[in-house]
Amino acid sequence: MKMFCYQCQETAKGTGCTIRGVCGKPDDVAVLQDLLIYLLKGISLYGVWARELGVSDPEVDLFVAEALFATITNVNFDAERFREFIAQALALRERLKARFLQAYEAKYGQPFAEELPEMASWVPRTMELDELIAKGRTAGIMSDPTLDEDIRSLREMLTYGLKGMAAYLSHAAVLGYTRSELFAFLQEGLASTTRREATADEMVGMVLRCGEMGIQAMALLDEANTSTYGNPEPSQVDIGVREGPAILVSGHDLRDLEELLQQTEGKGINVYTHGEMLPANAYPGLKKYPHLVGNYGGAWWRQPAEFERFGGAILMTTNCLVPPRQSYIDRLFTTGVVGWPDVPHIPDRKDGQPKDFGPVIAKALELGRGPEELEKGKLTIGFAHAAVLSVADKVIEAIQRGDIKRFVVMAGCDGRHKSRQYFTDIALGLPPDSIILTAGCAKYRYNKLDLGTIGGIPRVLDAGQCNDSYSLIVVAQKLAEALGIEDLNDLPIEYDIAWYEQKAVLVLLALLSLGIKRIRLGPTLPAFISPNVRKVLMEKFDLRPTTTVEEDLSSIIAGT
Repeated sequence: MKMFCYQCQETAKGTGCTIRGVCGKPDDVAVLQDLLIYLLKGISLYGVWARELGVSDPEVDLFVAEALFATITNVNFDAERFREFIAQALALRERLKARFLQAYEAKYGQPFAEELPEMASWVPRTMELDELIAKGRTAGIMSDPTLDEDIRSLREMLTYGLKGMAAYLSHAAVLGYTRSELFAFLQEGLASTTRREATADEMVGMVLRCGEMGIQAMALLDEANTSTYGNPEPSQVDIGVREGPAILVSGHDLRDLEELLQQTEGKGINVYTHGEMLPANAYPGLKKYPHLVGNYGGAWWRQPAEFERFGGAILMTTNCLVPPRQSYIDRLFTTGVVGWPDVPHIPDRKDGQPKDFGPVIAKALELGRGPEELEKGKLTIGFAHAAVLSVADKVIEAIQRGDIKRFVVMAGCDGRHKSRQYFTDIALGLPPDSIILTAGCAKYRYNKLDLGTIGGIPRVLDAGQCNDSYSLIVVAQKLAEALGIEDLNDLPIEYDIAWYEQKAVLVLLALLSLGIKRIRLGPTLPAFISPNVRKVLMEKFDLRPTTTVEEDLSSIIAGT
């Protein structure tokens, strides 16, 4: 195999990409990502050992999160950028190693004498890509053919959950919000995947702990976003277009959008959101800019057609980047951990100064044109936990009157597979006494349907981005408290989750860590879940694959 990757829902043949990623990731980038993760595990071993001696390194902590984030599906496709990540990983590993060895000798009066695993000691002869790629081929998922299939499955499930957690911690850190214990868990989790003596039960425990810590990471990001930009408000977002120079912002990073809005004030440029940036239109601190004019298009996988028709400059702030077409690559820009070869990259902030989006602005003005119209109308968004809980009394009354009989959590990711029509059909088939709770780009399968309201409450309550699945957890907990229900599984809530990449894996682990049962997951179960692990999840949590629309609707309506 030239590579092996099965971290996303669309992996080739439902088993794994071995030549080139379905996402567009070439084999050399795939194995460089494998090598980077390998080195991050080495760093994490020192991080765990050093913390036991009272030594920590905030720069290392943040780097581990950002580097993990760069390996999420559809984030970075640039081999040169991964060479830079690997060089930085090696330098930080050696620095942390020196600090650990010094602290160890100071405490015990003798040098550390244990044999170090290769990931904690390997140093390349050069930093040439050929050497790094060759090493990466020995460090991937299938590099140890003797490893037990179930242990490998649990290791990868944990690793993917940690990737999702790393993304959320990175976003919070950009806004100045960090928690050392969450960074410490990232390293503890990565280090645990190196233990050959770890049992399946121990790894299951780590996977569920990842879910618990993931809830804390999502809570931290929620605090960062709402403290910085205010609580999202129920808002009507225009999905039409306007004349004039335009910039389209996709991804997830709210600070990038804010700084772009500040730098485009008074320049006659209309700024549109795309994909997971849609929820930005509900934050008071962002919607106050009059030139944030609305949302253009839909989910990430529609980029090729939608970006082509947009006409203006395009900024990708985080995942999900799709291999760009030549028709718009000359007006595409990346920033943060995102990368595509030869696409201009907006550098990170330095010394507390904002990013310089001048090149993006100049391109928009040079092009001087707005987008082609895709559609007209408005979308209703902004139903994060603060908004929903502000009308909790009306919700409780509607439940008690029988006007609302069930909530259906349909959060997660969208994707290209035609089978995802299932989620549209489920939404259409739900009875009018049902409310859909959503977050993430899965909502694009049904958020433009006219499903009406229940007593003025929209039947699709959009909490925001994938990380805002935290809001759905808060709402469930508060509903249980108000209704006097101790077990969340006794609430009139059903779960029908769409997944694509690793942030959705973390959301799933978060739900499992709360003991949530009867989660339907689709359109397919993850390829990295081995048959035995799948059996355990089904027996302990009643995790279910999505089936037919008719069968699942019947089960959802019956609450069985």
